[in-house]
Amino acid sequence: MTDLEDAVSEFLSETDAVYEEYDKGYMDADAALSRIEKEVEELREQARSE
Repeated sequence: MTDLEDAVSEFLSETDAVYEEYDKGYMDADAALSRIEKEVEELREQARSE
């Protein structure tokens, strides 16, 4: 796999984890969006470096 493919895989895994935690009531919507925004930014940075 390339670094970008690894980054996409990590993004999807982390995003799934956020959705699961949100669905279980472990975090509110603001916290979930904040974590997803962080993951999106990390993915963008990885894509730019490719």
